[in-house]
Amino acid sequence: MPFVLGASLSPACLRPVRSPFPIINVRGAPIRHLDTLQPDSLAAASNPAAPAPVPAQPLRIALLGYRSQPFAGGQGVYLNYLSKALVEAGHRVDVISGPPYPHLDPRVRLIQLPSLDLFENGLLSLRPRHLKSLTDTIEWSSKLTGGFAEPYTFGRRAVKYLREHGREYDLIHDNQSLSYGMLQIQAMGLPLVTTVHHPITSDLRIALKAARSWHERLLIRRWHSFLGMQKKVIKKLRHVVTVSDCSRQDIARDFGLQPAGIGLVHNGIDTGVFRPLPEVERKPLRLMATCSADAPLKGLRYLLRAYARLLQHHPDLELLVVSKPRAGGKTEQLVQHLGIQDRVRFVSGITTEQMVSYYAEAAIAVVPSVYEGFGLPAGEAMACAVPVVSSDGGALPEVVGDAGVIVPAKSVDALASAIDALLRDPRRREELGAKGRQRILEKFCWDVCASEMIAYYRQVLNADG
Repeated sequence: MPFVLGASLSPACLRPVRSPFPIINVRGAPIRHLDTLQPDSLAAASNPAAPAPVPAQPLRIALLGYRSQPFAGGQGVYLNYLSKALVEAGHRVDVISGPPYPHLDPRVRLIQLPSLDLFENGLLSLRPRHLKSLTDTIEWSSKLTGGFAEPYTFGRRAVKYLREHGREYDLIHDNQSLSYGMLQIQAMGLPLVTTVHHPITSDLRIALKAARSWHERLLIRRWHSFLGMQKKVIKKLRHVVTVSDCSRQDIARDFGLQPAGIGLVHNGIDTGVFRPLPEVERKPLRLMATCSADAPLKGLRYLLRAYARLLQHHPDLELLVVSKPRAGGKTEQLVQHLGIQDRVRFVSGITTEQMVSYYAEAAIAVVPSVYEGFGLPAGEAMACAVPVVSSDGGALPEVVGDAGVIVPAKSVDALASAIDALLRDPRRREELGAKGRQRILEKFCWDVCASEMIAYYRQVLNADG
């Protein structure tokens, strides 16, 4: 049965209303579709001299993540849903992770590699016993001097574990630690795949531009000093895969690689979890955004400024932000400067079910990011049949396509104009909601993405003999 929206709305309710905002031409981005995967049978047929393909039997897979709790970032979301999709496809999956630990399907085994977790516990959590461990000492001293050593120290712990247990797996899949330890794992003869969601060099550039002083820029450079390691490691890895063509081009540019040498398997959305809830009533004057409040990369400041303008024409407009701004941080200061502290609602630590319910209530989901390697918030909103207004930052045009409204990144005018136009056009909102849901089902559901990842795994195993 086809998915239908808007049947209960009368024609009068669906009539567009004239907007006081100027019409701004928006742009998309050229999308290059590069074929990187093919079935094993076709590969063998096209190259008779190729080695026999690995039999299509269940694989034993270890997924690695240096910090994997979903509220700590998109990497935790990725590990959760990829591992679930892989076990549903019949494979055995262990997730080997440092804290904060991921939320996983009960069929996925979690192997914890404890760290000092200094972002949670603080520098004063160091105890004399920690000094017996070189790895712990490196982690603590790096945090003390403003660095971020977790990718490096996680790599050391992963090597120690896999020296003893590595042969229990057919393949190791690292989720963007890009640590020296990954080169050791590769040298141990274990087939290794590395996902790079996007180059953190992009985060560094955007953070430096947003910095207000030389001291702040110095701290930003120190925190991102792990990039020196990542730039060296990625050049020596044999199997690198990313989640969008935009990320592939950016990784190649920033890390000095050839785009054709980087695999492409898109992220997926769990369309059974992120789904429309017809029993939940939409709030026609609610906007929703899901983004890290104080990360310049996520562009929340542009949405807050646009929202302040929109209140002049839509005084009852609500803004719900799934995030937790830092006390006294730039986001909190901006909210107070704009005088909207009583109008914006921030929520954090919510369950996935609650987030889906919030999406069901939202009239429009807004993704104001300056850059995204993929754009999970856009995909999740679309899967919930919420119309999306998105920036053109990074890979967002790849995800949204023609099923949403795309505006130039960092443009408050364009963002306000696009949101205002949708608020005044209920029929268009309904059309985009249905179109977005269908796009995710066809192109970005985890069944599709997991099948492509398994095909990539088998290519790696064939190539490694």
